[in-house]
Amino acid sequence: MQRLGLTQSLQQKLSPQQIQFIKLLQIPTAELDQRVEEELEDNPTLEEGKEEPEETQDDFEEENSTDDDLDVDDYLRDDDISGYKMQGDGDNGEDRDMPIAMYSTLNEQLINQLGYLKLDDHQYNIGKQLIGSIESDGYIRRDLDAIINDLAFSQNIETDIDEVEEVLRKIQTFDPAGIAARDLQECLLLQLERRADDQNVDVIVAKLIIEQCFDEFTKKHYSKIMKKLDLEDEEYIKDAIELIRKLNPKPGGSSGGMARTQYLIPDFILTNDNGDLELSLNSRNAPELRVSRSYSEMLKAYDKSDKTDKKLKDTVSFVKQKLDAAKWFIDAIKQRQHTLLNTMRAIIDYQYEYFLEGDESKLRPMILKDIAEIIKMDISTVSRVANSKAIQTDFGIFPLKYFFSEGIATDSGEDVSSREVKNELKMIIEAEEKKKPLSDDKLEKMLNAKGYNIARRTVAKYREQLNIPVARLRKEL
Repeated sequence: MQRLGLTQSLQQKLSPQQIQFIKLLQIPTAELDQRVEEELEDNPTLEEGKEEPEETQDDFEEENSTDDDLDVDDYLRDDDISGYKMQGDGDNGEDRDMPIAMYSTLNEQLINQLGYLKLDDHQYNIGKQLIGSIESDGYIRRDLDAIINDLAFSQNIETDIDEVEEVLRKIQTFDPAGIAARDLQECLLLQLERRADDQNVDVIVAKLIIEQCFDEFTKKHYSKIMKKLDLEDEEYIKDAIELIRKLNPKPGGSSGGMARTQYLIPDFILTNDNGDLELSLNSRNAPELRVSRSYSEMLKAYDKSDKTDKKLKDTVSFVKQKLDAAKWFIDAIKQRQHTLLNTMRAIIDYQYEYFLEGDESKLRPMILKDIAEIIKMDISTVSRVANSKAIQTDFGIFPLKYFFSEGIATDSGEDVSSREVKNELKMIIEAEEKKKPLSDDKLEKMLNAKGYNIARRTVAKYREQLNIPVARLRKEL
């Protein structure tokens, strides 16, 4: 039997202005130009140039505000809202880092090298498929059988594992050395094989270590390697391991523009004029935009026309939609500029001593909440700014995330930045005896002795964030 019941729920729907603002706030300067171009192409009522006087902009809104047939909600599609939640709802989906603009040439370089091989069309297409499967670090992790299936279904190319292996081996001779390996062991072997003509004992021993003792090598069990290879002189293995360490574990990320070049475009520019810190926005953050006067006047003309004309009414409805969208976009750009400057000024005030000289030891512990409380905005808003923006100073360009860190208590009762503790940890490890590297327990005791109240698990976390391996893997002969 069905029962009738009454339920009450509270829903909050983002306005078009909020959606515009959120979308624009989280993109970095490098992408803003493109976003503005897209809006100019999509909206004929939006123009480049200085904005018209305020009264001109308000006239068309007031004269058409009584038109009950035009509902702004009709212009907002549900898919405009998907993926955007109200600030402070606890969803971190949008707070992930925005990518830095990149230009990738690795694929092009490999395709060029493929062209130098004397391959028929069939083998060439197999080679292109293999190169397309190479990941950004230079490895092919996709199973070759899956690549064979892709060739069959997407290009109607029939092949087998032997032929694909043959073409793959040719690609593995390309530069950079080690490219198109399927795992680290193969990557290192490919690089050592480039030195096949070199009969140097270090190369020979290094190849034996990777071929026969790879597991022991990754775990730094040097005594087991010596026993397995029947080597008595420690110097042989020491020099061979030093040679292996100089090989490139990520050939896709090699220098020279083979893989990717990163460009960090600052959103803010900070100058120090004799102790007076002056902040400005990158000029690309402040595009000059205005609402088209001709389209505004079209609405004025409609007010004096025959409003029973269905075709004319549809046209005016479209124009009003576009005029509203243009004004919302301009307002969102202005709000973006205002929020960026407010947030950055708060960060500069909070880290004033650091920005005067660039001395990292002057950085104070600072979390998103600290800045959110100063600018009286939600933490998620600060997060969107911090995760995708950078500032140019007299001592370098820094992502805003650099200035945020948690606090660590000291014996004196003060809080210091976790970055200071990380620097101290790094210096201790760099100065350790490499034959007997320090465990996390010993590192904890040494930091405690220096006045930092830090637990072993925190030491391990900071060590991992610094990309420093555990003591066993830091051991050297």
